[in-house]
Amino acid sequence: MALVRWVTEMGMGVDVHGHDYTKAARRAVSDALRHSSLNFFAATDKTVHDMHVEVIVAVADPDAVDLDAVQAEVPYGTVTVRAVVGGLDVPEIVKPDGSSDGVVMANAAILVSFPDD
Repeated sequence: MALVRWVTEMGMGVDVHGHDYTKAARRAVSDALRHSSLNFFAATDKTVHDMHVEVIVAVADPDAVDLDAVQAEVPYGTVTVRAVVGGLDVPEIVKPDGSSDGVVMANAAILVSFPDD
């Protein structure tokens, strides 16, 4: 089945304390979704159940992302998620007690496609 992309949306998320790539990735996906409003369903014979949603999140350590947790951010469609190298690790701050606090940034692209009828 050939798919035709109808929507591309981008977002950015940050975990400012804890160096949690999954939290940053979930926030990036949430950011992208909150900038979208798909209003074309009434003009087509498509529904949210026809959507194929591909989520790509970019972080410095893709293996540290819980893909199922990121997938749970997307409320509709057949959803696939993959993590790739990207994003940004901000240099850590070393606190007076010797502990450190890491900041990680994630980017997300959400690609919405429908079967080519």
